[in-house]
Amino acid sequence: MNFAQRSYQLELLDGDNIPFPDIQQNLRELDVINRWLGGHRMSIRGLQQLLGGRKQIHICEIGCGGGDNLLALLQWCRRRDISVTFTGIDINAACIEYAARSADLQPLTNWITNDYRKVSFTDKPDIIFSSLFCHHFTEEVLVSQLQWMQEHSAAGFFINDLHRHWLPYHAIRLLTRMFSRSYLLKNDAPLSVSRGFLKTEWDELFQQAGISPYQVSWQWAFRYLIIFKHHDGR
Repeated sequence: MNFAQRSYQLELLDGDNIPFPDIQQNLRELDVINRWLGGHRMSIRGLQQLLGGRKQIHICEIGCGGGDNLLALLQWCRRRDISVTFTGIDINAACIEYAARSADLQPLTNWITNDYRKVSFTDKPDIIFSSLFCHHFTEEVLVSQLQWMQEHSAAGFFINDLHRHWLPYHAIRLLTRMFSRSYLLKNDAPLSVSRGFLKTEWDELFQQAGISPYQVSWQWAFRYLIIFKHHDGR
């Protein structure tokens, strides 16, 4: 495995006709990984940096999967008396079906089964974010994705995604082999790392997208938190 270059091998989850129970198992285990390896903490950190003094906020996640990121943000907002509504967008109907089962999220969330690029808003969400989503795309598509997030957010956007490196690749490969019951996760988790980006590559993507200023910070465990804030975002 040459970690100097991205892998473009497609993940199993990007395929069609995956049985719903298999998707459910994959989503449950992804939630566990996000909780134990800091993914949810990173998303909360991104929210904190864009929240400002707001006590009422609309957050949109593209590639929302099973909704575990939104639930983590909801719990954080509730502890701080912040009124929050969500939009969850995912092209995979099975993911939306699973996410919509959350009793806490359901009354507060507009679930959309669609390609995010086909979605428009009457009122822009304050914050748009993605978590473990960007590495699914080519650089060309990702440049336009960054521009879409900039255009459709009122306060800004943040991204939580993987740092391509040999250590997390082999670590997650061993952990999923030992503990995972999901063939999807066993295949896709290490592959996701090999499809991730380096900081220099994020800089190039933002330069191509014509977006500045932005922040790219390395986070445990081998992730990047990328933040863009509109100049008039409060």
